Amino acid sequence: MGMSAGAANGGGGRRGGRRRGARAPMSEINVTPMVDVMLVLLIIFMVAAPMMTVGVPIDLPETQAKPLNAETQPITVSVNDKGQIYLQETEIPIEEVVPKLEAISKTGYEERIYVRADKASQYGTVMQVMARISAAGFKNLGLITLQEQE
Repeated sequence: MGMSAGAANGGGGRRGGRRRGARAPMSEINVTPMVDVMLVLLIIFMVAAPMMTVGVPIDLPETQAKPLNAETQPITVSVNDKGQIYLQETEIPIEEVVPKLEAISKTGYEERIYVRADKASQYGTVMQVMARISAAGFKNLGLITLQEQE
């Protein structure tokens, strides 16, 4: 009768058997450190995101008006103290305010448009911007101010 060649060399009856002292490589991935890092990044971005929304530095006047309820993001036109006009965060000449608003408004002339003006800006410049927007047919036009501190 014959003996198996594998059993003769002490392999335990297995072909290509492992040595008794060798350890098998770990096939599991530990995701706990990655989850920890992701949660820390999420918290950092949640705290930093509101600080990055205002692109044009403007010193707004304070009023006693109550905040408006907003379900969608409005279009913002800003006028700084030097009389420069910004649509969202892009500087534009006053002649391009209405054509650009018409191009980016999603709901047509029903789009909410907020005008932010520095309290040191000229009243005439702010009124020119608002008059052009209103004359174009936009109906939801408002001024942004800060809540008065008591």
